[in-house]
Amino acid sequence: MNGDRPVLVTGSAGFIGFHTARRLLTQGRRVVGLDDLNPYYDPRLKEARRALLMEHGNYVDHVMDLADRAAVADLFQRHRPVRVVHVGAQAGIRYSVESPETYVDSNLVGFLSVLQGCQAVGVEHLVYASTSSVFGANGALPYSVEQPVSHPLNLYSATKLANEAMAHAFAYVHGLPCTGLRFFTVYGPWGRPDMALFKFTRAILEGTPIDLYGGGVMERDFTYVDDVVDGVLAALDLPAVPDAKWDPTNPDPATSGVAPWRVLNLGAGRREPLARYLEVLERKLGRKGIVNAMPVQPGEMIRTEADVVRTRALLGYDPKTPIDEGVGRFVDWYRQFYGV
Repeated sequence: MNGDRPVLVTGSAGFIGFHTARRLLTQGRRVVGLDDLNPYYDPRLKEARRALLMEHGNYVDHVMDLADRAAVADLFQRHRPVRVVHVGAQAGIRYSVESPETYVDSNLVGFLSVLQGCQAVGVEHLVYASTSSVFGANGALPYSVEQPVSHPLNLYSATKLANEAMAHAFAYVHGLPCTGLRFFTVYGPWGRPDMALFKFTRAILEGTPIDLYGGGVMERDFTYVDDVVDGVLAALDLPAVPDAKWDPTNPDPATSGVAPWRVLNLGAGRREPLARYLEVLERKLGRKGIVNAMPVQPGEMIRTEADVVRTRALLGYDPKTPIDEGVGRFVDWYRQFYGV
């Protein structure tokens, strides 16, 4: 990797973006961060993450909307990043039902801005966030990247599926190496307040009811954030190339024979019931939650589990953090950050 040019991390004040940028900085790499600091959740948490990154001399910060094409194009020209980690996006399944326009602007228009910026300055590798939600109505567990993904259950998933297709088009036409990473329920310190662990913790400590959707029968492949960052950086350092074994008459949906493009799963490779996740949290907090059983919400998947065989073989990916340990680390961070 060209040491004179920085790595661009979009969504740098977000959960995964912050952890990725911080790891890159600890490795001595120069990092340019971009985030719009939107109020989807408490901006104070984003500002706190951002402040920690700005303590590093190798970090340059930008507040910018990805859908602002001119501004993003100018940023690419000014900094000429050698590689890009694009995890800036509008997240959340339930919110995509309420505000679909937000997802089009951020996840489609914004992603096009990033693709065009990469093409313009000759980025060596674009690694971008996809999601386990693209598997949608597919019920064959564990989810393998070799399975087709043509039935998303919500607009958020549909935009991420579109990102994968857009990346392939740019990889084919412009030769831009692209790797899409399908994240599976990432959790840990500095996590998002709209996700289960954060909401459950707050409710238990405040003594308010927990909305447990699906009566606790929902299962997720909970993946600790440090394990995810291991995978992100391993992928970043191994640019995608065309698959020499790709058969156009029986195409592998996760690679391409005509473009430097691939998609990979980043999960723990095991699923846990949401009810057990809550039990672990209650034990770590030393108190029980008040459970309010709720039906599965529109657009939600009942179960997720990642097949990480290909990711392990290609990247040496080895997720090893059990939920007892990961939840404990989150609780320690939460108590310190919020003073409870």
